[in-house]
Amino acid sequence: MSPSRSRRRPEPRADALASRDGRRARRGAASRGRRAPATEPRPGADRDVRIGVSGWHYPSWRGVFYPEDLAQRRELEFASRRLRTVEINGSFYSLQRPSSYEAWYAAAPDDFVFAVKGGRFITHNKRLRDCAGPLANFFASGVLALDDKLGPVLWQLPPNLAFDAERVEAFVASLPRTTEAAAALARRHDARLGHGAWCEVRACRPIRHAIEVRHESFDDPAFVRILRSANVALCVADAAGAWPSLEDVTADFVYVRLHGATRLYASGYSSRGLDRWAERVAAWSRGAQPSDASLAAPDAPPSRRGRDVYVYFDNDAEARAPFDAMNLAARLGQGERVAFPRAQRRAVEAARAPEDGGRARSRWRPGRGRAAG
Repeated sequence: MSPSRSRRRPEPRADALASRDGRRARRGAASRGRRAPATEPRPGADRDVRIGVSGWHYPSWRGVFYPEDLAQRRELEFASRRLRTVEINGSFYSLQRPSSYEAWYAAAPDDFVFAVKGGRFITHNKRLRDCAGPLANFFASGVLALDDKLGPVLWQLPPNLAFDAERVEAFVASLPRTTEAAAALARRHDARLGHGAWCEVRACRPIRHAIEVRHESFDDPAFVRILRSANVALCVADAAGAWPSLEDVTADFVYVRLHGATRLYASGYSSRGLDRWAERVAAWSRGAQPSDASLAAPDAPPSRRGRDVYVYFDNDAEARAPFDAMNLAARLGQGERVAFPRAQRRAVEAARAPEDGGRARSRWRPGRGRAAG
């Protein structure tokens, strides 16, 4: 399948923790329509800071973030006019089809970026080994149809995968770093792509990669060295204490996922919490590092140069993610603050409770494998 000719192409937390196991050390510990005050943190002037959400298709958002009568096919169009980036989640659960990526491209405005989650077949089934074929299928599935709107690719590792330096080093070395390299890899796809393949690019652009870890053994200076040598970002994950929270800067950009302040995938971030994240984002974009950063390699600081920063809120279960994203962006000089519609949220929950048995309150994760976002 070749690209359509009709598409336009515009060119951690608080106090210091003690050293553990002799390997590591850690440092350190709204009303609607109101503009962010001038004293709030500002990112580096020449760096791109994008705040968005992880996925966009959630029934619990209807009537709270999305208008109740909005057609489902227009949800991405609606979200992309209020946020500057989203993370595509469906690609983690299964190979998507090129026509889906084309539709997502068309639904978003010109100055928009999609992060894409790498397939769990690679991270969870293959466990980063023997991935040449699966990587070819992933990049042939339509990822390259995002063209100039393609942002970082996130590789989320399973909680039971421990750090193995040889395995990680080999995997990051196998990742394509440009769209041309990804297209060449994609042409080696196999017959599993039943909905067609997309193996062409219009221009050679860099591809960035980030890795999110969920096993404490990655809290190792050797892991940081591998990522820095490959210019791969270590994803900063705030997960209510469920997984390691590491903030080592390892690439020319920073990738952040905020899964919930106190309850995984559910709880929102307080005004104070968003202030804290705004300060961190602004520091990273300027080339600085938060003074209380949680580090696997505290004795090896990164170079002090400005970096692009991507932040994705994953606390979607109770519709907090898009509001937290807009309020964090406002603190960084992008847009205005908005109030979370608590009364509206309660009314929507009450109306749906009899018909869904309360399921709207929880995150039905398997269903996300079939959902677009």
